[in-house]
Amino acid sequence: MAKKLSSLADLGGLVYSTDSGRHCPDCGKPVNQCDCKQQLVIEGDGVVRIRRETKGRGGKTVTTITGIPLPESELKDLATALKRRCGTGGTLKEGIIEIQGEHVELLMQELVKRGFNVKKSGG
Repeated sequence: MAKKLSSLADLGGLVYSTDSGRHCPDCGKPVNQCDCKQQLVIEGDGVVRIRRETKGRGGKTVTTITGIPLPESELKDLATALKRRCGTGGTLKEGIIEIQGEHVELLMQELVKRGFNVKKSGG
């Protein structure tokens, strides 16, 4: 059984403060100074890979894009633009953009136009 604490000093420091507002749960810095999201740039060989997948998706076709060297916030904006360009839905999961449907050629053209080094991956 844990020892019961008798005073606030036993808690070991600051309990609550509103001086700097909300804090990031990961790094503990104030939210406006947090750089956790900026550190999520995917390391790789600089090649963006596009592939068509159906496995594990109930027979539905999904185009996945991996290896884009951008921070999370810019990656989210790019995913939105690509979904809008294809006219379909999609998502961003762990740095991988998933676009519903088979849009490999269209996405390759769009990413090359945006200045990325793109390769078609898989069959």
